[in-house]
Amino acid sequence: MSAIVRLLLLTAALAACATACRREAPAVAPAPAGASRPVDAVLLPARHLRDGDLAGFARDAVPPGLYQRLQDAWARGSRWPLEELPLHGQLPALLQTLAAEDSETRLRRQFREQFGGAEAELRQAVEALGLFGVHYVQGDAALDEHARERDVQLITALVRWGLEAPLADPARADAAIARLAAAARATGLRDDDAFAAAGMEGTLRRLSPFLAEVKQVVADYGLDIDAALSGIDATLERQTGDRAVVRLRYELAGQPIDGRVAVERRGGRWYRSDYLRRAEASAAAGQPAAPAPPGRPGEGA
Repeated sequence: MSAIVRLLLLTAALAACATACRREAPAVAPAPAGASRPVDAVLLPARHLRDGDLAGFARDAVPPGLYQRLQDAWARGSRWPLEELPLHGQLPALLQTLAAEDSETRLRRQFREQFGGAEAELRQAVEALGLFGVHYVQGDAALDEHARERDVQLITALVRWGLEAPLADPARADAAIARLAAAARATGLRDDDAFAAAGMEGTLRRLSPFLAEVKQVVADYGLDIDAALSGIDATLERQTGDRAVVRLRYELAGQPIDGRVAVERRGGRWYRSDYLRRAEASAAAGQPAAPAPPGRPGEGA
């Protein structure tokens, strides 16, 4: 599958997971991290993403101490919050492909060779990706019941969008390739070494304009992510002490999404439990190895 079609189909899921944004905002003094109410643990990150503030999303999605650990672990391979994105491991390669010299000509040629007049084949590819996605989600033991239910709804909505979207339109693809290639070059992020050198906050700032173009390109194909982010209705369903469940409802590609998110309170602020779990795992994986205990006399070289 060509890079542009793969980008549209897969980063649509990225955007649907609330990872689209607008142009980078001027730096401001950070506000206290986290949400003051359970529902704000859902609404606050979504608002940051709608406003194009990826750094703000990261800051308010986890407690300050964990945020600092994630920054420190970035140089050792942690890539949270990018790890919240589908196929995040392919992001450096995707940027490199788009930013390559004369990528527009090559990608346009590949698109025409593979998908010129291939509407039926693309619809079949969308259906196959949807079936695979639902099967994967239903069998993923790492997902809780709430996440599994939400993800199946998201995949279903994206499949319906993909079946109607003009994915085989060469003129639309030409415009999308030009915009995304220019935005990829502007990031200056060509590989994982560049991600490491930029640091967590620097990478998030550089990616904001690129993801803004992703959002606009996907919108040109009929998927309005801003409308989904702006239309989230979050209500507290139940709370027991420092744990709660928030119900969220919105529309994606004209399809209603009705899901639930577990949240928890730490240090007087509320956070999504799934973000906390994955961020903590990423920070731990990026920690340096513990020193080996000293050997007994005569051991070692």
